[in-house]
Amino acid sequence: MNTRDTSTDAWTTRRLLAWTADYFTRRDLDSPRLSAELLLACVLGCERLRLYTDPDRPAAADELARLRSLVERAGRHEPIQYLLGEAWFFGRPFMVTPDTLIPRPSSETIIEEALQHFRSQSRLNDPLTIIDIGTGSGILAISLAAALPEASVIATDISAVALEVAQRNAARHGVADRIDFATGSLFEPLAHRGPPVRADLLTSNPPYISDAEWAQVARNVRDYEPTTALRAGPDGLNLLRPLIAGAHTHVRPGGRILLEIAASQAAAVEALAARNQALAAVRILKDHESLPRVLAAEVA
Repeated sequence: MNTRDTSTDAWTTRRLLAWTADYFTRRDLDSPRLSAELLLACVLGCERLRLYTDPDRPAAADELARLRSLVERAGRHEPIQYLLGEAWFFGRPFMVTPDTLIPRPSSETIIEEALQHFRSQSRLNDPLTIIDIGTGSGILAISLAAALPEASVIATDISAVALEVAQRNAARHGVADRIDFATGSLFEPLAHRGPPVRADLLTSNPPYISDAEWAQVARNVRDYEPTTALRAGPDGLNLLRPLIAGAHTHVRPGGRILLEIAASQAAAVEALAARNQALAAVRILKDHESLPRVLAAEVA
């Protein structure tokens, strides 16, 4: 991509989109056209629709320089979301950094199931207590708080840096006053809060990639997203095992547990849940791709 801008050879929006999408296709990036649109819209400071309503707008030299830098980084498989500093989840934009996972549609299954459950009980506007373990950028905690106006949430993470991102996201979406962020591993932050917390819902998207599956993880994930938020030992159950064994101690009888898992772990996770006699109505929910991705259970 050179920076010549003559009347016959200008780098217009139309031309930049075509060139960038083709480059991303050759570099084997996911969704090359969409990625090109997102980066160019970011550089031009406009909505994606504007790229098509004003396709013959010539780019300025500084815009070309900035786009070139972003395209080069994306070509090395650095995630587009990190380049933009933002990703969308359940209809909302969230700040993301290399200290947090990039939200994925499979996690929306947890939100959908939780809201359907509370809706069936006519509790969408009731005071509720929710615990989110390993909140990362806060997508689960914030999405639930935004959808449940009377809910209070405790969101924990072992990474203080990730919690700073989550706090900024909570402020952005107007729910910071209803989310208590706490640093620590698994249930550790809850143990130091005085009287035991008995929540209506406990959610988590913990690390769950096994050592065997790690070798097959896509390069843009393996090289750029935080390993500690992805890998979980030889069988991928290092975090799910204690979560399933102890979640009932922080959820009231009749409350729900929703944990994201790897599709390959469905049978193993069901077996773990069966060993916990405090859990009932255990089932594995399928995500939007019909993959088994969420453990759902009730506390007896």
